[in-house]
Amino acid sequence: MKRAIIIDDEEYLRVQIREKLEKHFGEEILVIGEAATVKNGVKIIQSMKPDLLLLDIQLADGTGFDILSQLGHKDFQLIFITAFDHEAIKAIKVGALDYVLKPIDDDDFIAAIGKTIQEHRSTIEMHDHIEASQIHFKGLERKRIVLKTTSTYYTLLEDDIIYCKADGSYTHVYAVNEESIMVSKTLKMVEELLSEGQFVRCHNSYIVNKDHIVKYKVNGTLITSSGDKIPVSSRKKDSFIKRIFG
Repeated sequence: MKRAIIIDDEEYLRVQIREKLEKHFGEEILVIGEAATVKNGVKIIQSMKPDLLLLDIQLADGTGFDILSQLGHKDFQLIFITAFDHEAIKAIKVGALDYVLKPIDDDDFIAAIGKTIQEHRSTIEMHDHIEASQIHFKGLERKRIVLKTTSTYYTLLEDDIIYCKADGSYTHVYAVNEESIMVSKTLKMVEELLSEGQFVRCHNSYIVNKDHIVKYKVNGTLITSSGDKIPVSSRKKDSFIKRIFG
């Protein structure tokens, strides 16, 4: 049985989450504690050592990421419970972490908890995923992104991603010192994880990191730092040249 802690600054939501867990997962999950603040959240996690943490992003005295940054080992599964916030959700997605939006939908909640019960990530994996989300949330320069294939999690520095190529409902990500990483996300979904100012959509099937563009040929081809040739669509040519070389 997984031992869970709920951290949310709204009491009625903590009650709601507890009741949903008891109703749908009474045999798999036991709630062992609750907290409403960063300070108390850190204390209860350190003392109770849960297997599962249900964590709100915005708390009265800080954020859920403030709690995570004060913890040493992160040997628990994590689900964020959050109101819609574009940057917060993007940070969660960058770390390939799970979340449920407020107001809590029963089906979404059951799906997220069910996935957590079936899936177990190692302490090292959780640390890397949380770090990637934290870095993005705090807006640090060298952002990390977590990519998941059918068998592997990859933690990449965003700076090291050279370009991404669409392949139907999949995307191939090409990075420094890595072979092509194929993820089951569309190019648009991958694009949403990346820094808008750093990556350029030069073609319907390609996104390129500006820092890895070595040169552009007037025939509509750019050369990357890896030596790969990437097409630039005629429709995007003018805006691309202006953005990169203007």
